[in-house]
Amino acid sequence: MKKVLIAALFILMFFQVFSQEDHGSSVSLIPIPVSMHTGQGKFMLTKNALVELKTNNADAKRVAGFLSKKLSVATGYKIPVKFVNTASHGTGNISLAIVQDATLGNEGYKLIVNSNSVLLSANKPAGLFYGMQTLVQLLPKEIESKTVVSNKTWKIPSVTIIDYPRFGWRALMFDVSRHFFTKDEVKTFIDNMVKYKYNLLHLHLTDDQGWRIEIKGLPNLTKVGAWRAKREGAWGNTKAPDPSEPKTYGGFYTQDDIKEIVQYAKDRFVNILPEIDVPAHSMAAVASYPELSCTPGTYAVNAGEEFQVWGKDGNQALIDNTLCPANEKVYTFLDTVFTQVAQLFPFEYIHIGGDEAAKNFWEKSDAVQALMQREDLKNMEEVQSYFIKRVEKIVESKGKKMIGWDEILEGGLAPNATVMSWRGMEGGIAAAKEGHHVIMAPMDYTYVDLMQGDPYVEPPEFATLLLNQSYKFEPIPNGVDPNLILGGEACLWSEHTTNMRAGEYLLWPRGMAIAESVWSPKEKKNWPDFVRRVEYQFERMDIEKIKYSRSMYDPSFKASVDENGQLKVELETEVPDLDIYYSFDETNPDEFYPKYEKPLIIPKDALHLKVITYRNGKPIGKQINMPIEELIKRTRTKKG
Repeated sequence: MKKVLIAALFILMFFQVFSQEDHGSSVSLIPIPVSMHTGQGKFMLTKNALVELKTNNADAKRVAGFLSKKLSVATGYKIPVKFVNTASHGTGNISLAIVQDATLGNEGYKLIVNSNSVLLSANKPAGLFYGMQTLVQLLPKEIESKTVVSNKTWKIPSVTIIDYPRFGWRALMFDVSRHFFTKDEVKTFIDNMVKYKYNLLHLHLTDDQGWRIEIKGLPNLTKVGAWRAKREGAWGNTKAPDPSEPKTYGGFYTQDDIKEIVQYAKDRFVNILPEIDVPAHSMAAVASYPELSCTPGTYAVNAGEEFQVWGKDGNQALIDNTLCPANEKVYTFLDTVFTQVAQLFPFEYIHIGGDEAAKNFWEKSDAVQALMQREDLKNMEEVQSYFIKRVEKIVESKGKKMIGWDEILEGGLAPNATVMSWRGMEGGIAAAKEGHHVIMAPMDYTYVDLMQGDPYVEPPEFATLLLNQSYKFEPIPNGVDPNLILGGEACLWSEHTTNMRAGEYLLWPRGMAIAESVWSPKEKKNWPDFVRRVEYQFERMDIEKIKYSRSMYDPSFKASVDENGQLKVELETEVPDLDIYYSFDETNPDEFYPKYEKPLIIPKDALHLKVITYRNGKPIGKQINMPIEELIKRTRTKKG
């Protein structure tokens, strides 16, 4: 009898564990929480549910309102917000409370879901907001519908989650200069980023292709600098604008627009970092006010045509796109600009760019040569450092701190500057060793504008960055004081990104990978599990009509010539457990075609290698028809 009881106990324990593990596998959260334990049963959201608010805090009330609205749209339930002055919570309701819990910090939360109720608590309203994002992800994917979903049961699995961010700086950069994005599009961008607990929007507001912010007293910045000739072809493959050509492509944000965007972001616990990119990337400013240049002439806002030559030693400009560091009018101009930018954006930092300054026109300038002699500057890097240090004083006079790209290290770093490291991690490491704060945004992990699959089938960009490489992003390098690393940032540049759908395709899912790197504990990251969770997010995005890339399912092509002079191709997928099927005979492969098992020797009469990926007998990637000539060309490129 005793053995029977023991056996029964083990069977019961087995089913409990199995239930928990099975239940846990259905929870697909991004970013993954610090701690999560699954339980038995599920909470059922019904038409009688309330959002119970246990605080009079105005920001918490707003979060409760967000949650009520989000739940009401797809369910069709009213789900009103009700203030309750009690420690208990009603059965069938979702309760929000402000508590004192030292483990949660300013943005952490605790979420307890059982079959009777949901309790979300945090020290600050921001924590409630991030807990709300988790709660929404726990609901069925149909919660993302913008219309009522009938005959759906709205169940939330029983979980206990304790969660808080690894970094305070969790940013997305949005380039609205190369192509203009409207005020409403920026709001949509904010709505999508907060789902993954980003808390900072870096707006790249000025560049060679457009000045996007109204500055009172400098009307030409938006009258001239915000508009350019329209081009619809490939970036860099366009002709320079003709002076008589209409300049109708572009746009700008009025100061009232900026205030509206800033408030919209603030309501969602997002700060906005404005960037005014100087001294280079200033063609739009120089076109507006040519006297700001070291090089007299007539300028036009760049329409996408090439005007710089890039080599191993850096860039040389064909047209001077820099502000003149030897011209006092430049510093008066920047004082006006930064005065108004500081007033419009309450965030403590202003980004001043400082990157990619071609100095060949400075070298020819008599004014710059005189400046060098007067200030005892030895080279062009010290000239740029002189400029950046003066700009820092202007920024600090407005009560702000200055951030610049890692080129501001060259010639000597400004005394209080924060460095945003984009050319790898090295600039950030060097700045940290000098005792400066750093934000890590290395292009080889976080530049989400780059291609995310084979260049033959991806929209053209400057390089390739696969999802699994983005997921490897670790903001704290070895040997660096972690207290100096403020966090990390994903960058969406828009040279090739002409509209929001194109931007979404580039941003997701790589934006999820960076989000997990800056929120979740390092030891929690797991690539195969991340892929599973990403696929669940794809289903939700399908319902919400958000575009994303499925390139992680497509194989990469590695071409080489073997010892017999034959063309050899190796295929590899970044997502595990996929089957690759292929053909050489110009027919379209499916799961009945040969499966890739080892490197392929290409038949001499083949025109294309056609491939497609499958999982569990179903196609999951797109068919790629790779020309053999393209593969041959790649072997020649490797040989140099």
